[in-house]
Amino acid sequence: MSVNKLRGNTQRQKTEETSSPGFRISLDWDHIFSNPKNILAWGTFFIVLGLIMEISFLSYIITGLSDQSVIDGIGQESIRDAGRQTRNFFGVLGAVVSHFFVYRWFGVGALLLPLVPFIAGWKMAFGKELLSLTRTTKEVIFFTLWLSVMMGYVVLMSNKENTLSFVSGGIGYMINVTLFDWLKWGSVIPIIFALFVFAVFFYDAKSAYEAWQLKNARPDVGPDTKEDAVPGAEEKVVAEQRNFTSVVNDTYDDEELVVEEKAQPVKPVIELETEPKIEVVANAAPVFVPVKPTPVTTIPTTPLKLELEVEDTTVHSNGQVEEEEFEDEDINATVLREFGQYDPMLDLPTYQFPSIGLLNDAVDNQHEKVSQEELESNKTRIVDTLGSYGINISKIKATIGPTVTLYEIIPEAGVRISKIKNLEGDIALSLAALGIRIIAPMPGRGTIGIEVPNKNRETVFIRSVLSSEKFMKANYDLPIVLGKTISNDIHIVDLAKMPHLLMAGATGQGKSVGLNVILASLIYKKHPAELKFVLVDPKKVELTLFNKLERHFLAKLPNAEEAIITDTKKVIFTLNSLCIEMDSRYDLLKEASVRNLKEYNAKFAQRRLNPEKGHRFLPYIVLVIDELADLMMTAGKEVETPIARLAQLARAVGIHLVVATQRPSVKVITGLIKANFPARLSFRVTSSIDSRTILDMGGAEQLVGQGDMLLAINSEVIRLQCPFIDTREIEDVCEFIGAQRGYDDAYALPEYEGEDASDGKADLNPDDFDGLLPDAARLIVTHQQGSTSLIQRKMKLGYNRAGRIMDQLELLGVVGPFTGSKARDVMFHDLSGLEEQLRMRGLI
Repeated sequence: MSVNKLRGNTQRQKTEETSSPGFRISLDWDHIFSNPKNILAWGTFFIVLGLIMEISFLSYIITGLSDQSVIDGIGQESIRDAGRQTRNFFGVLGAVVSHFFVYRWFGVGALLLPLVPFIAGWKMAFGKELLSLTRTTKEVIFFTLWLSVMMGYVVLMSNKENTLSFVSGGIGYMINVTLFDWLKWGSVIPIIFALFVFAVFFYDAKSAYEAWQLKNARPDVGPDTKEDAVPGAEEKVVAEQRNFTSVVNDTYDDEELVVEEKAQPVKPVIELETEPKIEVVANAAPVFVPVKPTPVTTIPTTPLKLELEVEDTTVHSNGQVEEEEFEDEDINATVLREFGQYDPMLDLPTYQFPSIGLLNDAVDNQHEKVSQEELESNKTRIVDTLGSYGINISKIKATIGPTVTLYEIIPEAGVRISKIKNLEGDIALSLAALGIRIIAPMPGRGTIGIEVPNKNRETVFIRSVLSSEKFMKANYDLPIVLGKTISNDIHIVDLAKMPHLLMAGATGQGKSVGLNVILASLIYKKHPAELKFVLVDPKKVELTLFNKLERHFLAKLPNAEEAIITDTKKVIFTLNSLCIEMDSRYDLLKEASVRNLKEYNAKFAQRRLNPEKGHRFLPYIVLVIDELADLMMTAGKEVETPIARLAQLARAVGIHLVVATQRPSVKVITGLIKANFPARLSFRVTSSIDSRTILDMGGAEQLVGQGDMLLAINSEVIRLQCPFIDTREIEDVCEFIGAQRGYDDAYALPEYEGEDASDGKADLNPDDFDGLLPDAARLIVTHQQGSTSLIQRKMKLGYNRAGRIMDQLELLGVVGPFTGSKARDVMFHDLSGLEEQLRMRGLI
């Protein structure tokens, strides 16, 4: 009984709360009006509303008389029949709305009303005002009423109320009927007077007139020019000085201000001008707040002849006023409260991140994992093999991974670790495995690890790792998922802290897939305003799928045809352009007094940096090079130097490198490059020498391929299985992003011109030949091979210089014209003829 009574009381209490006057439905209005999607939707609605109203009103002016009978009979016939007879462009609704606004109320003045919702909608949708909304609204309200009344006077005087009544509307006509009863023809006088009053007060016509008058008046009033002075000018200057004194005294009540009027001689003239109005638009580029706000609000435009003595203020003869610096933190706080932080994502307010549904479903590989029989068999073989060599095992434990199984063993006391490492081949033989890897000892565990490949490998799909909670909640600056560890944990790293990544691996071992996984991880996590890619693909086929992201994520040189760089010469230009970008960013960080990109962007978002001084929001830039070996062969030092500079310095300004190669030799991964890449990733390589080159240790040659890799960061080596991403998945993701609204063009890198800005032979100066030209000519004639690569290899020159020498040899007639991939024809068959030609040219 008590329970039913309690329920009844609760129900009655809810009914009373609902019916009480204080009951309110709680809605999150802040979220409704701050969500970018809602703002865009409302903005589009108001734009469309303004256009519909304007077109309806214009259509009514043309077809209003014919639609009048239809509007009068709407209550007597169906809407369908009325719509068939209506000639208004927007049918019955347009005719009815126009009937009220145009015919009954404002006449042709109603044509101004749609301007208000259109401007408001434009500001909401695009974040900027076509016109000032507040000022335009006031103007529209006045001129709508004034135009209606003025047209009412015209209609009344023309005696054509039956045909022209829609021009004035009901309001304008009735006002004029009342005025006509009082003033007859003079009723136009208050109408014109109303316009005059509005212009004087709203547009401040008096101030504009005085400014014009003072501008054309003589500025100098002295004993020598007194006769030519404007009458009353001296009295006006004195009055302005008194006015100025009162304004300053009102502004600074606590400070003493002494104004001394000087007639003769004239002291230095101080021209005080009001500062230009600073207008702040929500989420526009941050507005710079001046440190020294002008204390005087109203100042005459005529130069004032006076001396000022203000506490802590000094006036110099050049008109400069030195004040103590005011702290602008309070002003910044006010601007932040009113407009909020700058959000670069609102440049693309409708951008949608790609969904996980674009990726292939992960296939269940549960049946392919290592069976219990395989585990026990491998354990037994490992123990027996070690036991046959006199190594007893006290404990063994297995951890199953997607690609390999880790067997951790603890040998008995007295067993040397090196003895176990030397048995790597014997253990692989007993297990009949592709290759095993012994980790002796395992860091921080006190055990020895033996990694044995699984007979049935588990495929790690990209969808399974990108949809994981660990990746979705990762708050790294540049999160990239590299795969799963031996313990089946998803391994995520922050590229911004690595800070660069060097990848290597033989052909077909998963290197290109790994690059695609890195790019996909960043695309799924970062907004286009926060991240830009510079993609270098000498193969021309690996990264072409990302071309569709040009207007969202890619960066390129100005006037470049394609955002993905494939030409070696353009690669050199791009790398040097990135060095220029790096230097300019460091200059910006220096001016902002910050140490890294994160602090700079935070300060910029707080609207504490002035865009007029070049400050801007700086996105992260990730340079991806798919094949470094080809670039090193063709360009050499011209590629190595900028890469080394970027690797050494670019971390703090948000430029990070991901460099991949299939030939991890010392000629490709030089000591200069290697020293600046602390994070290295190796897929399977062909020899232990390559493994030591990339990882400074062996083991990469023992990997089993197909995404099996070793990651070395800070002397720690982790074995991972790279996720698999299909070409179709990349296409779907890129098409989804490319179909959305993007920027007008790719992110523009600084312009860079090499030493040879033009390649035409007409631009070559015969008097400015290269110093190595004679030696190169002898080399070409001796080998009878007109090849640029021959000059590069034999003379150890860069691609640009070797190509320039080859063009000069063609100009001299030593070699023939360019013939594509074939070597040029050599025009001299012996050195004697060449020497004579060089002597004639004055080169020897």
